[in-house]
Amino acid sequence: RSNPYQANLLRDGVRRYLQLPADQTVLILHAKVAQKSYGNEKRFFCPPPCVYLSGPGWKLKQEQIKARDLGEAGFRVCGYMGLDSMGSSLMETQKLSFEEQPDAKGFSCAKALYISDTDKRKHFRLVLRLFFSNGQEIGTFHSKLIKVISKPSQKKQSLKNTDLCISSGSKVSLFNRLRSQTVSTRYLSVEGGAFIASARQWAAFTLHLADERCSRSEFPLREGYIRYGSVVQLVCTATGVALPPLIIRKVTKQCAMLDVDEPISQLHKCAFQFQGSDRMYLCLSTEKVIQFQASPCPKEPNRELLNDGSCWTIISTETVEYTFSESLACARQPVSPVPLIAALQLTGGGDVAMLEVQGEYFHAHLKVWFGDVEAETMYRSPKSLVCVVPDVSAFGSDWRWLRYPLTVPLLLIRDDGLIYSSSFTFTYTPEQSCVPGQQVLSDVPQDSDKLLDSIHQEFTRTNFHLFMQS
Repeated sequence: RSNPYQANLLRDGVRRYLQLPADQTVLILHAKVAQKSYGNEKRFFCPPPCVYLSGPGWKLKQEQIKARDLGEAGFRVCGYMGLDSMGSSLMETQKLSFEEQPDAKGFSCAKALYISDTDKRKHFRLVLRLFFSNGQEIGTFHSKLIKVISKPSQKKQSLKNTDLCISSGSKVSLFNRLRSQTVSTRYLSVEGGAFIASARQWAAFTLHLADERCSRSEFPLREGYIRYGSVVQLVCTATGVALPPLIIRKVTKQCAMLDVDEPISQLHKCAFQFQGSDRMYLCLSTEKVIQFQASPCPKEPNRELLNDGSCWTIISTETVEYTFSESLACARQPVSPVPLIAALQLTGGGDVAMLEVQGEYFHAHLKVWFGDVEAETMYRSPKSLVCVVPDVSAFGSDWRWLRYPLTVPLLLIRDDGLIYSSSFTFTYTPEQSCVPGQQVLSDVPQDSDKLLDSIHQEFTRTNFHLFMQS
């Protein structure tokens, strides 16, 4: 622990941060699988990995750089993205230049990344290195694991091979290539609350499996793997905008197959028929998303003829988000590794209640904070930190009069003041809730301190509960 003066300064800074968080967020979107290139061909990852920069902390950092007379040019963010086997050579990676969008987010994508047949790995990660244009390194960030496939599977998928199947509630991207030309690739996206076909940016959609027996207004969701012929709904993960219920169909030679019932696989061609419509399908026309009416196949009643714009390729996607705040940091060190909290596990009770924080990228220079209260923290491994749960009185709440749950955010703070926020909270819950104004002890005996101490001991043994904020 730091000395009392430094500890008080840090705690005051954490309080200011909690009142007005100045976070900087790096969001990486990428496909869950990548098709391998063979020989001299280059099968660029599709959809291309994207990076978004958001949060008020970037503006604050810009003001700090301006204050050092480095000017506007010193703040510009640039980066390099490559595969994790490429080492540190920037020549083997793709340079990223960020442009500001109308929503004030910075955006860039790596359109020319691929994996060659000389790379024998079955999985890899993308590595993103960010810098300010004055040369100061921001940090290094990793994607989630990406599975390497040779080509889209043409066989009927078995649910035993779950790596290639798509489950309800997972995130997907949809893209279309007119006449199979790479340069004509367009991605289903959302802009201004409307669905569009974008040549630049793609959106991740949550693919929900619906109960076909219920009406459209109810649309209850189900678990399981998505199969052709299922009723599904696509919901944009960024905006929440959703398409009406759709029936997903397998596409073969530009025909929708009406009698196919098998699991959907990665990079399959598929079509989306509007439920209850007369052969109307989701279709693109240049940048617009429209409805296309298919024609019945005269020789095969179980097929319907589609146009190019109605044939989509589906692929699962992943998202990883790194959030940090340099508002209190006094060092010019990179912010990485940025820890990611995945789960919490509470053990013990009373004065020895311990909380294990599970996740990735932990190190010995991190402390767990419960709101503005630092916890005694022990580093166990890159995937685990253990801390002592602070007493509720550390928050200025007298446990004798605590009547309602007290929820505090969980933070990880590096020893130089760098803050890593999370979506996790910790809740102190009284054993019994009382109505305000209700008398707790009608007859207080002379040894009330001992009585209150015993109540406190029992209270602290049983009053810890955890939950995760989505």
